Amino acid sequence: MSLETNSATADLERIRVLIEDDMVAVDKLIKTRLYSEVVLINQLSHYIIGSGGKRLRPLLALICAKAAGYQGTRHIDIAVIIELIHTATLLHDDVVDSSRMRRGRETANLVWGNEASVLVGDFLYSRAFQMMVDIQNMRVLEILANATNTIAEGEVMQLVNCHDPETTEQRYLDTIRFKTAKLFEAAAQLGVVISGGDPEVEHAMAAYGRHLGTAFQLVDDALDYSASPQELGKNIGDDLAEGKPTLPLLYAMWRGTPEQAGIVREAIEQGGRDRIEEISKAIESTGAITYTFALAEAEAGEAQRALANVPHSPYFEALQALARFAVHRSS
Repeated sequence: MSLETNSATADLERIRVLIEDDMVAVDKLIKTRLYSEVVLINQLSHYIIGSGGKRLRPLLALICAKAAGYQGTRHIDIAVIIELIHTATLLHDDVVDSSRMRRGRETANLVWGNEASVLVGDFLYSRAFQMMVDIQNMRVLEILANATNTIAEGEVMQLVNCHDPETTEQRYLDTIRFKTAKLFEAAAQLGVVISGGDPEVEHAMAAYGRHLGTAFQLVDDALDYSASPQELGKNIGDDLAEGKPTLPLLYAMWRGTPEQAGIVREAIEQGGRDRIEEISKAIESTGAITYTFALAEAEAGEAQRALANVPHSPYFEALQALARFAVHRSS
């Protein structure tokens, strides 16, 4: 583990300590809101919620609310809503991708089947919208409704890109900004909205979340070819198996030899890990991982610069540290 990775891990631990009480409240409310008299819903939703994960999105909502000076308790509700939406997308993603492993254990769809996973994902979405209505703030409802719609568009964009080696870098970036970064953006923005904060600060936080989420997904896509399965919590090359043209693959195809380009193109078109060793060598020899991380660094830098007009506080420092963590983490 590098010094930068160690430092990033330490940053995250300091952030967690800073909002430890709020995170305890979030976990407690998640368990309450997951309850259903339908046993299967309880089993499956608790399985995926309790499977670990960094909880970065709810963490982000809490920190942004505190950075905006919020003193109430609605930020706990916002954080839970964000986590429920995120979990619903994971359940649906794993069905669409036929995934078998997430966070180091079997996916819910593998344990209970696709039908149950999709329907419980729908339950989590609808429970999140019930909570939005409870907040009785039309602006909150507007932001989250728009975010969930954008995420759905991003899912479809990713489906369209699958098995398409002609995917451009811009199309790839647009997809992750829709599919991943939009929920980060909403989480950051809502912390200011519930505070009744300055529109300029709200705009800054939204930009911060958007760039942070983009950096986070870029690193995820790089780690798919550079981390160990133990660190990653899934098999190396899962994106390749699904025919997803992520940036490391595309860059290796663009910059590799004609033979390497042909191998990568065929892998994207057909999916599968049959030639994973050759493709990994192409990714390494072309500097595709370095290029992807450089883009992630640039996005994280944009996130930090977006905070220029946010008042300095321990929570401001936590947001700066979270941008560093997004890039330098190992999983």
